[in-house]
Amino acid sequence: MRLSTKGRYSVTAMLDLAIHDKAGPVTLADISQCQGISLSYLEQLFAKLRKSGLVKGVRGPGGGYRLARPASEISIAEIICSVDENVDVTHCKGEGNCKDGSKCLTHELWTSLSNKLHTFLSGITLAQFVERPGIPELSMQRDKKIGRFILAKKQAAAISKGLFSADKEVPIKVVAGKRFSGTAMAGSGIAGEGLSDKALSNKGFMR
Repeated sequence: MRLSTKGRYSVTAMLDLAIHDKAGPVTLADISQCQGISLSYLEQLFAKLRKSGLVKGVRGPGGGYRLARPASEISIAEIICSVDENVDVTHCKGEGNCKDGSKCLTHELWTSLSNKLHTFLSGITLAQFVERPGIPELSMQRDKKIGRFILAKKQAAAISKGLFSADKEVPIKVVAGKRFSGTAMAGSGIAGEGLSDKALSNKGFMR
């Protein structure tokens, strides 16, 4: 069995959200830079994760994504299935038509293995994964490597000093001592996913 890129990346992104859940919303740019997943690919995955009710968007300055349910209620299998992937090792995808329209000799063997894999992944929640030995330490190393949350702290300080607009739809970004006003990209619905943020990301600010 080989888990697809969609399945692997969706689990990685959700684990990132679970690890940083107490710190507040997480931007896709943070996940992209920290986990090495392209931003455009994450946008596609999160559209499906949101539709499945696993994540929710938070508007306004400091917005991003959060888990829609407690990490203890979200299984790894549910995440994989939410992005249209199946935990299945059969060639016929469980249909039983792999050999001239009928079952092959090993169909029951691979079906049984698929069921065991699904049961295994269904028994592991995000909360359990976060608590596994080495996971918190590895996450901290990755965060430190890219300077994650340093910009968030600077942004929070800027908000407290009035350098950010109180209007959630028109945040004022601060770059190299300048103030920029920008609105969210139409249809995105998520703060920090706007066109202005793309320009800012090139200057070191993340969406």
